[in-house]
Amino acid sequence: MAQTYAVASLTPQIWDDNFFRDYVRASRFRRYMGTDEASIIQLKEDLTKRKGDTVTFALVSELTGGGVTGNSTLKGNEERLWERADTLVVDVLRHAVAVDDWDVQKSVIDLRNAARVQLREWAQKTLRNDILLALHQRSGVNFATATAAQNNTWTANNQDRLLFGLATTNYTSIFATAVVSLTAAEQLTPNVLSLMKRMAQSANPKIKPVYVKELDQEWYVAFIGPRAWRDLTEDSPTTNVLTLANRDARVRGVDNPLFTGDSLVWDGMILREIPEISALGLYSGSAGAAIEPVYLCGAQAVGLAWAQRTKSTTDTDDYEFLHGVGVQEIRRIKKLEFGTSTTTESATPKDHGIVTAYLAAAAD
Repeated sequence: MAQTYAVASLTPQIWDDNFFRDYVRASRFRRYMGTDEASIIQLKEDLTKRKGDTVTFALVSELTGGGVTGNSTLKGNEERLWERADTLVVDVLRHAVAVDDWDVQKSVIDLRNAARVQLREWAQKTLRNDILLALHQRSGVNFATATAAQNNTWTANNQDRLLFGLATTNYTSIFATAVVSLTAAEQLTPNVLSLMKRMAQSANPKIKPVYVKELDQEWYVAFIGPRAWRDLTEDSPTTNVLTLANRDARVRGVDNPLFTGDSLVWDGMILREIPEISALGLYSGSAGAAIEPVYLCGAQAVGLAWAQRTKSTTDTDDYEFLHGVGVQEIRRIKKLEFGTSTTTESATPKDHGIVTAYLAAAAD
């Protein structure tokens, strides 16, 4: 009897595609990713279609001139379009699981399925952690490795989108000085969030809000760590204006985010708790107060460049005794920064879509 078997070579590509969709979907940042310029995390997949290692995110600055009126001559009074660019150089990211099996000689697909959950979780965590690292970068340098000079340059360049504590008057261009002056009482409150929103609206260049499908309006999105989230919501439900607003103005019952722990809403902002945002560690405030960052994001806050989507790989060694299954991808994640000088394109770079606040957030 002639029997038809599944063609093994067709299975790996199906698994590859499902893996990519699963791990991006599981990310807490997934809903804020998109390919257009209105996305908080803008995806570019240009290099999946052609060779190369660099992806460029472009910005054309808004016009600021007044034009002419009446019968004034326009020729000679034109305004220059200032173009800005931020480049992301992609790199390879790989991981694998090795399995030895002397009882049964498994097929390649069996091995991949055996390691799929572990590799998917690793990919989820890596993507999430890389986005968090990007949110806190200084001109492409991770906060943990940034020098005092790099911190100070970043602080000086981003004065209009940096908040230390409860008031803009706390600002100083020396990062360590600004942080160490913060007291334990300078915690995240609804008023601080509203101040951050006003800073985004008045910044130069302004930080553009985004359109989030779930709420059908323009919004900013605040990513908040667990301690700052606690301070924001811990007051009595009868006096906390944030709790009252979400209790009285949103759906009643178990689906209310006050019960589910989902996003809260305040003053045109979606508030999203990200448990992996942690205290600075390298710096503390007055009398050792723990300090935690809060990120208020608008459009094009972070760039994500793909050159190769997540791909499964396999390996057999030691006379087919040791079997390995792995994943690899080629990508780069970076906070988008564009120069703001009117004479030199890359000079005085600013965080394009983020207001960053540093607030006291004591350990439990």
